[in-house]
Amino acid sequence: QVHLVESGGGSVQPGGSLTLSCAASGYTYRRNCMAWFRQAPGKEREAVAVLNIHNNVSYYADSAKGRFTISQDNAKNTLYLQMNSLKPEDTAMYYCAAHPSTYVCNLALAFDYWGQGTQVTVSS
Repeated sequence: QVHLVESGGGSVQPGGSLTLSCAASGYTYRRNCMAWFRQAPGKEREAVAVLNIHNNVSYYADSAKGRFTISQDNAKNTLYLQMNSLKPEDTAMYYCAAHPSTYVCNLALAFDYWGQGTQVTVSS
């Protein structure tokens, strides 16, 4: 089993920054591929960024490129999402997700494990 707990959400003005954290526990071999998703009210959930924790290869949604950075701290079993230059359209519930796949780790992957989410609100 894998347990994921997000934190770091909050309210920020446009142009501001936030760093989300995802504390992971459980079987390490079942979380080789980690990702951040988000879901805004009335919209479908979308993948924001994904990271292969073994080779550090990452992919980003077009909306996140150049502004968001996904990273990990293996010693702390924690995944991060650094978000800069935030826009009102970034407002959403952000979720951490995990999948055991090592060889296929991309934005289209159907992830197995999910956290409860942390709310990000960007507003002036």
